[in-house]
Amino acid sequence: MSLDISLDRAASPRQRTGLLFLQAFVAPLERAWHYRDLIRAVVRRELSARFKGSILGWLWAVFGPLVMLTFYTIIFSNAVGVPKSAASGGVKTYALSIFAGLIVFNLFSEIAYRSPGLLQEHVNFIKKSIFPSETLAWTATIRALVYAGISFAVLLLFQIVVTGGLPWSILLLPLVVIPFTLFLLGASWFLMALGSFTRDVSFLMTSIIPVMMFATPIFYSFTDVPEKARIYFRLNVIGNYIEMIRDLLLHGQLPDLTVYAGTVLVSLLIFRFGYRFFMRYKSIFVDVI
Repeated sequence: MSLDISLDRAASPRQRTGLLFLQAFVAPLERAWHYRDLIRAVVRRELSARFKGSILGWLWAVFGPLVMLTFYTIIFSNAVGVPKSAASGGVKTYALSIFAGLIVFNLFSEIAYRSPGLLQEHVNFIKKSIFPSETLAWTATIRALVYAGISFAVLLLFQIVVTGGLPWSILLLPLVVIPFTLFLLGASWFLMALGSFTRDVSFLMTSIIPVMMFATPIFYSFTDVPEKARIYFRLNVIGNYIEMIRDLLLHGQLPDLTVYAGTVLVSLLIFRFGYRFFMRYKSIFVDVI
């Protein structure tokens, strides 16, 4: 039974409000499912074109993360000190912690860098056909998730080698990855909409993301931040996701439930706001891009 039918039959204002709230989040997912074949085709085309013409092909997707993780292990073993919060785990574990943070942040930064220009990138499809432009956020996010997944597989392999196994809490990772994906989709829709009106958004992202990298706990942990300033760092949704993934993957412990609930709530709101903002101005994108 569809939500529309259920909404008509809702007996009380509270039920109707609850169904409207649920429908607001389900609508983008229903639309993506409707265009699933198109999304799959575009993602497949972009993935196949990524390493086209190279000799090693997809091996580059594995080679890059391997080199990065090896580099961090060597650097922090010989040249750079390890923060107090990570000293007990050893240099190799700290390198894994950095790599986990970079996977999450690079996933976000790829979306932030690319989204403002996505409509211009596919302008021929948008202007010459009835193209569901909202699906571009899905294709960009799925593509970024594929590359992040390869890096994540390398991380898991190194963790098994270093620690001898994986914690049971890794089974709970989908509870963090799914809301993070929704956050990325919402951010992508919002940046796509803004980027269609002005190219300044792309330049703004180029300026903000490198600075944001140092305000995100990639090379450190929230416990290394002075307690008085910690609450402001917690406003960084990306940093919260990095810390939660580290807890589940590297430390074998559950994240703080309050932080988790707050982060998921913010992600859902951004998901809904980004989609609604994009769809509100979708009809005029074709005239301004």
